[in-house]
Parts: sequence; structure tokens; C-alpha cells
Amino acid sequence: MCRLFIGADPALWQSVTRSVRIDGVATSIRLESFFWSILDDIGDRDGMSVGRLIGRLYVESLGEGHPPENFTSFLRVCCGRYLALQLDGLVPADRHTPIASLDAESILVREDRRYAKPRAADFPRVVRGH
Repeated sequence: MCRLFIGADPALWQSVTRSVRIDGVATSIRLESFFWSILDDIGDRDGMSVGRLIGRLYVESLGEGHPPENFTSFLRVCCGRYLALQLDGLVPADRHTPIASLDAESILVREDRRYAKPRAADFPRVVRGH
């Protein structure tokens, strides 16, 4: 099983640092090349550079009340969600369809239904003392 993962090109997990401007401030972000590739793909769909995409994600996440404490983790999760949403058919794999043209609210509702958190009642009861 692990061969599928460890046999991949090591360049995929090589860390790459890029300088970007976020909200007028120059900063550096370090991500693995795999994630930079996905961010390139996301940005290309809407005619944006990766720097512009990152800046927009930062500003919009602040607008939603999300603190930027671990922004690189947020970017990795964005990349993973982008791929998962494509696999689930919620975001078209067709790269000519801009992300901005999609009905985000509808996708979020369908995603929430698909990945709804299990309720405590869904878990078997734990026997105390074991």
C-alpha cells in the first residue's frame, strides 16, 4: 500500500518558499511544491496569479472571522478540499470553469451533508473501566 505514496517523485514534497504580497505587505510562504501546483491550478481557473489568489484568500478569510494564525495550514487544507470537491463531483474537473462562477453556498450545503459530523449517539457506548 505505501509504495503508491513513497514511490512518488520526491520533488512533490520539496519545500518551496515564495514571496507574496498580502494586503500590501510583502511576506514569504513555504509550502511543498505539490501544494504550489494546486494553488497554480486554482488561480489559473479564475485568471489569477498564485500571489493574487493567496492575497484574496487571506483577506476573505479575515472577513469571515478566521484568524490567520496558521495560514499555511489553511492553504494546504484549501488545496485538499479543492481536490476532494473535484473527486466528489461538487467542483467541475474542467479547468475552464472558473471557481468564482460556482454557487459556493450550494456546494457548501452539499458538502456539509456529505461530511456531516457524526453525532455522539452514532458511536457505540464505551464501557467504563475498560
